[in-house]
Formats: sequence, C-alpha cells, structure tokens
Amino acid sequence: MVQPYKHEPFTDFTVEENRKAYLQGLKTVEGYLGQDYDLVIGGERISTEDKIISINPSNKEEVIGRVSKANKELAEKAMQAAVEAFKTWRKVKPETRADVLFKAAAILRRRKHEFSALLTKEAGKPWKEADADTAEAIDFLEYYGRQMLRIKDGVPVNSRPNEFNRYDYIPLGVGVIISPWNFPLAIMAGTTVAAIVSGNTVVLKPASATPVVAAKFVEVMEEAGLPKGVLNFVPGSGSEVGDYLVDHKDTRFISFTGSRDVGLRIYERASKLNDGQIWLKRVIAEMGGKDTIIVDKEADLELAAQSIVASAFGFSGQKCSACSRAVVFEDVYDQVLNRVVELTNQLTVGNPEDQNTFMGPVIDQNAFNKIMEYIEIGKQEGKLKTGGEGDSSKGFFIKPTVFADLDPKARIMQEEIFGPVVGFAKAKDFDHAIEIANNTEYGLTGAVISNNREHIEKAREDFHVGNLYFNRGCTGAIVGYQPFGGFNMSGTDSKAGGPDYLLLHMQAKTTSEMF
Repeated sequence: MVQPYKHEPFTDFTVEENRKAYLQGLKTVEGYLGQDYDLVIGGERISTEDKIISINPSNKEEVIGRVSKANKELAEKAMQAAVEAFKTWRKVKPETRADVLFKAAAILRRRKHEFSALLTKEAGKPWKEADADTAEAIDFLEYYGRQMLRIKDGVPVNSRPNEFNRYDYIPLGVGVIISPWNFPLAIMAGTTVAAIVSGNTVVLKPASATPVVAAKFVEVMEEAGLPKGVLNFVPGSGSEVGDYLVDHKDTRFISFTGSRDVGLRIYERASKLNDGQIWLKRVIAEMGGKDTIIVDKEADLELAAQSIVASAFGFSGQKCSACSRAVVFEDVYDQVLNRVVELTNQLTVGNPEDQNTFMGPVIDQNAFNKIMEYIEIGKQEGKLKTGGEGDSSKGFFIKPTVFADLDPKARIMQEEIFGPVVGFAKAKDFDHAIEIANNTEYGLTGAVISNNREHIEKAREDFHVGNLYFNRGCTGAIVGYQPFGGFNMSGTDSKAGGPDYLLLHMQAKTTSEMF
C-alpha cells in the first residue's frame, strides 16, 4: 500500500518560534557565505580554477559562494560516469530508489529554514516565497517517490490461454537536467529526482545565477544514500557545457526549464543525430508564459485586484506563471485598475532578509536592464499608472509597475518580460476577453475572476492554458494538486508534479511468454 501523499505545509511566520527559526536559518547561511564548491563527477569532488561567482542580488558586494565551473572535458567525464552508473542503478529496486527520495525529503525538512534562507540570499526570495520553494522541493521528493511505487509493476494487459503478457516501464538512460534560477531548489530538485527515481542517471547543469543551492542539494542526495555517479554536478556555461551535453551521443533525454529561446535551441539541437547515437532524444521542456487574469463584471472586484497584485508581483514577477496581463471588462475596468494601483503602492520593496519585505530584487544586471527597457517600451504603448523606476546601485531593485490602456497586441502584452510589470487591457464582453487571453504564443497559466457560471464553463473549454484557475491568482501550483505545465510555446505539455510525469523519463516494454 502506497502511503497517501500530503503536501508540505507553508510556514506561519506570525508564530514567534517560526520567525526565530528563519532568522537562525539566515545565521547558518551567513556562517558559510563565500565558500568554494566543487563539481561532483562519479562521486569524486573536482575543483577548477575557473569559478562561477554567485552574488546576492539585493547586495552585490556579498558573495554567496564560488562554484567550480565545468568545461567540455569535465562534461565528458560526467557523461561517462553517468553511463557507467546507469548499468547498475537501472537494476536497483524501485522501492530502494524511492527510499532515497524519502530520506532526502526528511533531511530537507529538518533543514527547511536553512535552505529557504539560502534562497533569500542567493535568489533574492522574500520569506514566504522562499518557504514555498523549499516546501515544493520536499513535495516533489515525496510525490515522485510515491508515484514510482505506483508504477513499478507496470500496467496490466490482456493474456490468453497458455500465454502471459506483461507491460513494464524501464528507464531511458542518461538525462541532462538544465534547471532555472527562479525556483532554484524546487524545480532543480524536482526535475533531477523525477529522472533518478525512474532509474535514470543524471548530469545536472544548474543555472549559473544560483549554483550554491544546487551544490547543497547534491550533498543532501549523497547523505540520503544515492550511489556515486547517479547524480553528477557540472555547473558551467550554456554555450559550452550545455550544448556539449545536449549534443552528446549518450544523452537519452534532456529536461529543461527556462526561456523560450533557449528551449527552442535545445529542441532543435536534440533533434539532430550525432555519430554513434542510436535513439531519438526525448526533450521535456517548460519554457515560459504570458499569463492573463480575466476579470468579469460579475465578480468579486476586491478578490480580483488582490489576485492580480499577488500574481504579478510575487517574487518580483519572476515566475513563468506570473500575471503579466489583466484583461478587465470595461464596465469595471477603472474600479479594478484603481484598486490594483492602490494595493501596488502599499507593497514594500527592499532586502528580502527583512520579514516585512513583500518584493525583493530581480536576479541580476541583465534582468534589470531588460525589464527597464520594457518599462520604456510600456511608456510608449500605454499609460504608466505606478512604478516604472529602478535602482541597481546596491542591488537590482525595480518598483512594481502597472501600465493601463494597452492594445492587446502591444509588446508589453505579448512578450515575456519576467519582471514586476503588469499591463491592463479592456474587454467588451467575455468572448472578447477570451480572445485577448488566447492571443499570445504561450499557454501556461491563466485565471478568471467571475461569479458567472456560464462564463466559467466557457473558459474551462476555450481559455487555452495548461493551468487555469477560477477566483484565485494564476501562480502557486501545488505538487499533486495542480500539476503544472502549459501549451504552445510554454513547453512540451509535460505536467510537473502530476500523475504521468515520471513516464516521460521511461519507456514501455512488452514481454510475452508462451507456456
């Protein structure tokens, strides 16, 4: 009997004990700031001269850690270690593989506030956002472990007299995991362990902006009893190490989360046959969004405004699920817009180490520059209602920004900005609202705030996104509750934290025996 899965609760920081525990987590992390972290290849720690310097985005002077940087030779060594380890790991019982995940979840739970504090320091996540990231990582470990126990015996198929047929799932081989900086623990851990518990071995290339949390997670997996060579840790440049691993003849699948452009590039490269390659590589990709909240005239308008603000500005809008477009019925447009501006002006922007900060920095100078450029475009395309200012003198801070009266085809309404910017457009009626919501190349998340049952059902059918929410914001999917992943340019329709996600890392084998 597989134990039922319950998601990891979020921490209530109004409880003094929890507040103290988080501050202690920050102290723990401050105790190891600036340390060096090695590559891990076949269980061996390798230090390189060339380092990725991870800095605190809210304080550029503070170095979080110096992480060894892989090159092509070391990427090749990691690939060989993974190929070798696959020979034995694929035969390890699924129950044993799942137990490694359950043990890792227990370790992470004990060190929850330390990991969250590290996310506050390295990714600039405020307390609640960091806590949710760590909880999601624990959820992925618990959920995928249980999913493996469910599918370990395959699926029943028909047999005839004197014939016994079986349909089993077997692992694919070596997977390359390329994880993002915006959920540097949850998505990195989730994509890695989904591959591992399915019986594959992994070469992990985490985002260069947040490699320390990945290094710490690799240590957790080692402590949980993962054999050498199953998880190989090779941070490095996308153009050097990433391309090399994607192109490699021994790579069986690539699991990628990140931007549309990088995702398309990986998809294209993975489709080419390399010398000695005897399979078609599988690609699992999650590539971004341009997500809309529709507000009906028959709606709780306060809920609508709160949902837009939370979904647009949580973690500075740096989520592929973030609300970057509000499409509001013209009858209630001014009311909703004015309330959103009011609420936005109440938000605190600053150092995420302070418990009262709602919004911290954006991740780095490149992100800061790109978002500020989009704000300039927005000023040409619509009316700036609030925000629009940035300051990168100490950290990369941008005020939450609201643009009104945009044409649905405006760049601000079409292109993924990945920052604290939301655009408003008017809808004449519900059909018009759905038409605007669907007019992008993405299809990740969306929300409809409405008390009209007919409109809700119409959206359920016609709003073309992978995750659609009614009468709540469009961010905050929970593993096992709202499996996550979108359509069109948002990726390969895979659903992380869903019942069929592990199958993407496996292949089916039919065996038939005559008696």
